[in-house]
Amino acid sequence: MIKFIRKFFSKLWGDLFKFRKNIKLGLYGPPNAGKTTLANKICKDYLGEEMGKVSHIPHETRQIQTKDAISVKSKDGKELILNLIDTPGIATKIDFEDFVKVGMSKSKARKRAREATKGVIESIKWLDNIDTVIMVLDATKDPYSQVNVTIIGNLQARNIPVLIVANKVDLKRAKLRKVQAAFPQYDVIGMSAKYGKNIDMFYDALFKLARMK
Repeated sequence: MIKFIRKFFSKLWGDLFKFRKNIKLGLYGPPNAGKTTLANKICKDYLGEEMGKVSHIPHETRQIQTKDAISVKSKDGKELILNLIDTPGIATKIDFEDFVKVGMSKSKARKRAREATKGVIESIKWLDNIDTVIMVLDATKDPYSQVNVTIIGNLQARNIPVLIVANKVDLKRAKLRKVQAAFPQYDVIGMSAKYGKNIDMFYDALFKLARMK
């Protein structure tokens, strides 16, 4: 009888205190790395809708986008409540002429450059309101860029838990090992946000990241 009672209360307390955590999760990285594509994948998986528009032209996302109360559940019943923040791509230089080169009129290009610059400033300010960060990098590009080093430096200074996503590993040019070598202090998940490759591995890593906060 005593064993039964102990087992009953053990299960009761276990159910009451199952892992359930609410975190503000920011997606950070350079332009066109796939932040919004990843945000869309998460939102489609758990909300059935996308978060934002994507484009091959840099700085499509120029304002902070948020989705609250996204319930992510693990295979063993744990629950993670995400307040997801998709941020504009961070760049050290934004030149309107780069947008003209891809077919924009000068007036639209100038407007986009102004909005993108404002978005970079907004992204950095939001670091004060974020618990954990997913650093999304394009695995086909050099991870040792000034932008990436600057972002990582800011995150380290603020002691924010970080998971690095080396995105676009579906492409032959992708170099996952180079990204891992660039940031050995962090876990790196190679994935394709566009096609959902290794998305389960990504969600598992989110639970590990949440325990660090």
